[in-house]
Amino acid sequence: MNRTLTLSDLLAHPQNGGLRIITGEPGISLPEAFVESAEDRLPWNNLGDLAVLTIAPPSDAWQQDALIRRVRDRGFGALALLDADRFGVGTRVLAGRLGLALLHVDRPMELAQAWWQLREGRDSLMLSYVRKAARSFEYRAEGVSDMIGHLAANLGHGIALVSREGVLAQSGGILSAGLLSEIDFAPWLDTARSAHGCVASVRVDSAGRSGLRLAVFGQGFGEVQLGALAMAAEVMMPAVAARILIDEVAEVNDASVSAGLLGDFLEKRSAPDLDLERRMLDRGWGIGGYHLGFRMVGRTRIDALQLLRELKRYLSGLSADWQAVTLGEGIAGWLNFPAPLRQNDLEAQVAALKAMHVEVRRSFNIATGIGTPDSGPTGLAETINGASEAARIATQRSATGWFVRMDALGIEQLLLSWTENDTFVPAARSLLAPLRESNAELVPTLGSYLDHESSISATAAALGLHRNTVAARVSRIQELLGLDLSDAETRLALRLACRAVAG
Repeated sequence: MNRTLTLSDLLAHPQNGGLRIITGEPGISLPEAFVESAEDRLPWNNLGDLAVLTIAPPSDAWQQDALIRRVRDRGFGALALLDADRFGVGTRVLAGRLGLALLHVDRPMELAQAWWQLREGRDSLMLSYVRKAARSFEYRAEGVSDMIGHLAANLGHGIALVSREGVLAQSGGILSAGLLSEIDFAPWLDTARSAHGCVASVRVDSAGRSGLRLAVFGQGFGEVQLGALAMAAEVMMPAVAARILIDEVAEVNDASVSAGLLGDFLEKRSAPDLDLERRMLDRGWGIGGYHLGFRMVGRTRIDALQLLRELKRYLSGLSADWQAVTLGEGIAGWLNFPAPLRQNDLEAQVAALKAMHVEVRRSFNIATGIGTPDSGPTGLAETINGASEAARIATQRSATGWFVRMDALGIEQLLLSWTENDTFVPAARSLLAPLRESNAELVPTLGSYLDHESSISATAAALGLHRNTVAARVSRIQELLGLDLSDAETRLALRLACRAVAG
């Protein structure tokens, strides 16, 4: 191979001996490299080559100036040597005026080897990358992200697992959106360079997930290095694909266990089950404190596991602890808080969940429901079931963007949500909460009053109370609820709510 290298090519090599520019531009050409112990051993030439000296420079400024002049007089365009960062300002200015790039290097022989690999030994460079990648697999990886971290650390370059939608995992650097856009997802191997950097990528041959690529990226790669990295990426890809498959199997198993556990918990919410709660705690689920449940269901057939992956990206950016699992044809989850939320904080959390819903709907045809805030293990079941009911209503509510919040439902919506099952309970509890908080006797009084066709006398007889007591309670109920009990639909809704709570 006969190709002129540039200084930037050497700077991009992961094993360049600790090369740093003191003066000069990274774009200068370095046709050849010569390694000697002293400048008088360097040949005479006019090609602007790289001179690498293995001894430290003199300490006196006039001697440093003399060294710079002698190397430049021999026709070299760049000088790399130990302790070049000790050169004084005057010497650096002189080097710049003479057109000599002054470079510091910690390990001169390693720099020479890097130059040779880039200039003459492409196969050697590629094999070097492959050996480093192979060493990465000696370390136990907890997942694909961990494996990519090992690869990046050993290769000395950024590595990312990407799709057209974005970066799924990366280490050793940040793959910019601009450089990601330069990747061609069609061919098996692809290399690209732009103002954003350089990248070599290979299609990931995964049966579980399509459209993925393994990319190695950085700045200033020459053609030789970029080509070697592309081949190294091809060698690394099967191990990464296998790790993805292992992770997917584990993810499916974990999702199945989580769904079963949550399903059992929701079924037994009225009777505390300490074993269930212990298993939930073992999985790191927050079941104490205060909760806000949410539920996403598909309006058409969806991949619930893929939806869960997408949700986790957004949930990780929230300011609350969270949990989400696949459940039926969708996702059930909750936010967990150590203390009750103030109204403003609650509104902010609901707004964040709605923003997540809007973003996810770009890829999934879903409806989302938000439950009523509640506390403790029993409250967790209530808020999730309330969210499930709200989600069911949301599937028919295009006017609200397929998003419904249970505690924002009015009387009419409560009637529409009644389906003769206990998912109505959270909404009923929320509606009757002012009565329960004021006086424990008000809810049964209201239920009896409505069951007896709004008759004060009949209610008093049924409850064994004086009619004046019942009349006072009914007046208090209307005041607390702010509802007109003479309205037929209002009475029906309240009667259903009382029965749901009593049940």
